[in-house]
Amino acid sequence: MKKALTIIAVALMLTACTQKESINQNENPMTTLKLTQEWDKKFPKSDKVEHQKVTFHNRYGIELAADMYTPKGATDKLPAIAVSGPFGAVKEQSSGLYAQHMAEHGFLVIAFDPSFTGESGGEPRRMASPDINTEDFLAAVDFLSNLDKVDPERIGIIGICGFGGMAVNAAAIDPRIKATVAATMYDMSKIAAEGYFGSANSPEARMEQRKAIAAQRTEDYKNGTYKRAGGVVDPLPEDAPWFVKDYHAYYKCPRGYHERSGNSTDGWNVIGTQSFLNQPLLCWAHEIENPVLLIHGEKAHSRYFSEYAFEKMTGVKPQIPENIEKSDKPVETPLKSIVVGNKELMIIPGASHVDLYDDEAGVVPYDKMAAFFNENLK
Repeated sequence: MKKALTIIAVALMLTACTQKESINQNENPMTTLKLTQEWDKKFPKSDKVEHQKVTFHNRYGIELAADMYTPKGATDKLPAIAVSGPFGAVKEQSSGLYAQHMAEHGFLVIAFDPSFTGESGGEPRRMASPDINTEDFLAAVDFLSNLDKVDPERIGIIGICGFGGMAVNAAAIDPRIKATVAATMYDMSKIAAEGYFGSANSPEARMEQRKAIAAQRTEDYKNGTYKRAGGVVDPLPEDAPWFVKDYHAYYKCPRGYHERSGNSTDGWNVIGTQSFLNQPLLCWAHEIENPVLLIHGEKAHSRYFSEYAFEKMTGVKPQIPENIEKSDKPVETPLKSIVVGNKELMIIPGASHVDLYDDEAGVVPYDKMAAFFNENLK
């Protein structure tokens, strides 16, 4: 009997040790990222800020790579901002540019690559998820909240294009986010489920998408590789819509091309955005208590996403010319800004979707964003 008890005790000890080792491994599942140290951004480096590479991990254990921009000479605890987007871009493009400008305005800012993209971790590459990509913003807030240089009560976020929708979703989840900006926003779940302007908004159309993706999954598994959907179309067809030409002028030309950007190269995996079909991002946007600023170009094909988000948050439908979102030409309208409570929709006159990606057109309202964050990150 004594021998049997001894055997049981040893077995329990071994089990406990094994469990402990497993837990410890799971507590630090991060990989070592290879980060480019040279300045390979699509914008010049500012002499008003300090720049350094940083990493942090999300709750799935994926290690994220970011560029941190800090105002030169800053000594006090600073308000902080996390930036990401556009969807399929990298931090060396628009998000880094926004981050550097905000740092020039006095904020500590990180621009991060989302999971599975750019210099961040996550396998397989070029996958996307409404949950994981929203979590990426929350993980950025975790990281900023624990920096000695940051006041954890003064943290905001900026989402650009497809990550504008993720930013609004993050704001609906996490009250630590005291203020949110979504610039030239896409709602990736809405476009996945409905198509542009509702062109595929039917159960039949969605089922066809599901069948096609399911068939591709079978094929990918058999081949042992993931088929890529392709980035921005190149060469550009003569009859391409004007907004596709706009994308091409940024992602495929020296102005914005970057080798790590999926939009500049071979795009997402075909099955990479499958879950967006069934997971609406903005379903709880009406419960966001903290301030949100939506910024969009007047002639952007995507403008209706910001208008939809504004209506979801406030219950107020913006008064706009009928079918402006389907127009291939600039449409002048007196609408410039609508404010309901602490939610604002700002329209940039004459600006397209891509005009808000960089400083080419000179219309990105950095001063407005800085004033918004200064007011709400007190």
